[in-house]
Amino acid sequence: MANYKVGVVGATGRGNYGHGVDTAWLDLPNTKIVAVADADQAGRISTAKRVGCTDVYADYREMMNATKPDIVAVCPRWLDQHADIMLEAVQRGIHCYVEKPFCRNLTEADAIVKACEMSHARVAVAHPTRYAPALQTIRRLISDGAIGQVVELRGRGKEDRRGGGEDLWVLGSHIMDMVLNLGFDPEWCFASVLTDGEPVTAANVYDGNEGIGPLAGDAVRATYGLRQGITYSFASYRHAGASPTRFALRVYGSEGIIEIQENVLPEVWILQSRSWNTGRGGGEWKRISSAGIDMPEPLTDPKFKRRHHVPIEDMLSAIEQRREPKCGVYEGRRIVEMIAAVFESHRVSGPVPLPLKTRVNPLTLMD
Repeated sequence: MANYKVGVVGATGRGNYGHGVDTAWLDLPNTKIVAVADADQAGRISTAKRVGCTDVYADYREMMNATKPDIVAVCPRWLDQHADIMLEAVQRGIHCYVEKPFCRNLTEADAIVKACEMSHARVAVAHPTRYAPALQTIRRLISDGAIGQVVELRGRGKEDRRGGGEDLWVLGSHIMDMVLNLGFDPEWCFASVLTDGEPVTAANVYDGNEGIGPLAGDAVRATYGLRQGITYSFASYRHAGASPTRFALRVYGSEGIIEIQENVLPEVWILQSRSWNTGRGGGEWKRISSAGIDMPEPLTDPKFKRRHHVPIEDMLSAIEQRREPKCGVYEGRRIVEMIAAVFESHRVSGPVPLPLKTRVNPLTLMD
């Protein structure tokens, strides 16, 4: 592979540098961080020391123009700058690796997709499970009938203090990505959003944390109809979480269950029991590795324990092969669409087809 110059964009105090998106490049031999952009002076100086570069900028546009990086790392956890940074980069032909979630609404997603189509720049979204080798094994097991006929999917967020609408955005995006990664195709969504047990109204809409934009709800209940003739449900209730967490996707089959947690080497379990119960009907929970059921994990390279190494490798391969990254702009947009569909269905009090006709944040249209 070629060597790539990387410009790191962060926002100290407004999402900072994500889940290590700034330092992830240090572990790859063919990437070199050449500059850091951050409006906060102390933040950009300390980050430059951390990543080993000397060029710092208060404005990311100035950084792009001056250093001409091949890739921009869009680091902030906060969403409010994601689209602007990506558009500035992509319009210059610069590739991007962006912290999840992708962006705030479908208007932004559409603009990023169009810009990528015009410039042929690649954008990869940091959903680590999308790049998990074990997902190939899971797809094969499902196809081979390890849990029989798939009859439904269920996902939950972390259900901590962010439970409800914020959990849907921040952590539910990972679950939506898993659904798509397994090959399931949502055709409609029927959902309700609640605050204190009552349906959300315009009076309940507020400016969400982490730059999400208009947000509402301490409880979310959503059902998606899948092209495969089954349903997928996602739910999150504030302060209903558990330890260990239930944050995962479960695939229910006629002869068992597969549970998938989030990571490049995710914790994956299978219960092969028609009753879905270890106490009646037999069976026990077993681990699934990339090698199969109850097999030790053969992938021992340290890169698989890093959150971004494998996704970045896929992105660099996508650039060289002129293909979409495994989680590129189209998949990133589908994830945003699945989230937006929850609020749109609540707004119209009924099921909504996918793709959505409404491209703005549906909460801005509530009466």
